[in-house]
Amino acid sequence: MSETVRIGDRDVGRGCPVYFIAEIGINHNGDVALAKRLIGAAASAGCDAVKFQKRTVDVVYSAEELSRPRENPFGETNGDLKHGLEFERDAYEEIDEFCRSLELPWLASCWDEESVDFIDVFDPPCYKIASASLTDDELLRHTRSKGKPILLSTGMSSLEQIEHAVHVLGTDDLVVMHTTSTYPSQPEELNLRVIPSLEQRFDVPVGYSGHEVGLYTTLAAVVLGARIVERHITLDRAMWGSDQAASVEPQGLARLVKDVHAVEAALGDGVKRVYDSELPVMQKLRRVGL
Repeated sequence: MSETVRIGDRDVGRGCPVYFIAEIGINHNGDVALAKRLIGAAASAGCDAVKFQKRTVDVVYSAEELSRPRENPFGETNGDLKHGLEFERDAYEEIDEFCRSLELPWLASCWDEESVDFIDVFDPPCYKIASASLTDDELLRHTRSKGKPILLSTGMSSLEQIEHAVHVLGTDDLVVMHTTSTYPSQPEELNLRVIPSLEQRFDVPVGYSGHEVGLYTTLAAVVLGARIVERHITLDRAMWGSDQAASVEPQGLARLVKDVHAVEAALGDGVKRVYDSELPVMQKLRRVGL
């Protein structure tokens, strides 16, 4: 396996603690106060970072798509919704200040080159390439030009498409994130055994970005070798928003972070040994071979 990837002040890779990202995404519903509540909940749960999404709406979406009728809290069209969910400079300045006060790093999935430049001003520890952007070579190259580690999400992508994206990005400071891009994902479509196969093929750390309901499958991803875990966070899964149902509420997130670290401790290093705690039991129960 390749060298570990340095994200902020943490190493990510084999032998390192799992790096846990709480994906806020668009679950803030365009409200900075709600975003800060989600950040606080992620910090309290013990997460290592939070993540947002950044788009230049008129670049990412066509005029036809933006004019499509779609009733939402911000208006009557899909464009009203997309613009309503998008934070601008003043909002991210407030988010950045709040995250710094909690000593909690934040990053973003940037869907276009202008958004990469926008987020770069805040000096994120790394960038995330969204699954929808995996085939956008120009965006991949522009993101790589910033000189930061990259998390490459691989949902709705074939192995050939992933191989091409890795070729474009190179394997230095790269983490490949296994994911299934349905919200919520069904357990039978998670295909978690892809995690070790991706690690073997690309010789880079592999993470897991989960959109399923429940927690146990994320623990299985860690058992199979996920070095980064990302799950969406929400204050209430019944809230308005397309990603809320595929998210984890604060109490569940705190439990998941705790269980992830318990599982990785239980996995050990694979070297068989006799523990000191076993010696009294051995002396008590073995008849021969002491």
